[in-house]
Amino acid sequence: MSVSIYFGSSKHAVYAEEICALIEKAAQQRGTGIAKRDPNYIKTKFENQNAVIALDGDKLVGFCYIEIWESKKYVANSGLIVHPDYRGLGLAKKIKGKAFELSKKKYPTAKLFGITTSLPVMKINSDLGYKPVTFSELTQDDTFWKGCQSCPNYDILSRNDRKNCLCTGMLYDPQHPNNKPKEEREANIRKFYRWVQMKTASVQKLIKPLKIFL
Repeated sequence: MSVSIYFGSSKHAVYAEEICALIEKAAQQRGTGIAKRDPNYIKTKFENQNAVIALDGDKLVGFCYIEIWESKKYVANSGLIVHPDYRGLGLAKKIKGKAFELSKKKYPTAKLFGITTSLPVMKINSDLGYKPVTFSELTQDDTFWKGCQSCPNYDILSRNDRKNCLCTGMLYDPQHPNNKPKEEREANIRKFYRWVQMKTASVQKLIKPLKIFL
């Protein structure tokens, strides 16, 4: 096994459909909300050099891409995925780090953000200097939030006027990065994630009886 991580280009567009299938399968396995991706959209990310791809020879290993919002004021690293055969090797952190590097190189003044339900992703983001924030501190571009429409939890987001959902918002501000010691950051993330889990459980209890009448 010899995995290499590349800044994506148009030659990698052939992996678009496989990437989308991998993301959708991961969402089904986790049973959590992950918005579906369109292969043509992924292709444009490679063509615009706004993606990172990990390969073992010609085999797809992992992927992440960049989204730009509000005239480059905000940038998101989205669609982070690792093939099941390569999980547990620390590749998600390396792929995310490469996407983070590309984002800062191309958009040095932008605030980097993301929304996730995954504790490993929260830890990776925390190590890069992200911190949990409210949704009001993220981009308010309607196009970004419309991307959540294919997520099974979109009704929760809509009912709350985009103020909160089961996802956690995280932000890296180049002017004010999270420079707390790693041990303190990880402890804070674990505490925050436990709170998120309790919030998720309480919301899901409320949703079940509502669906009976829908």
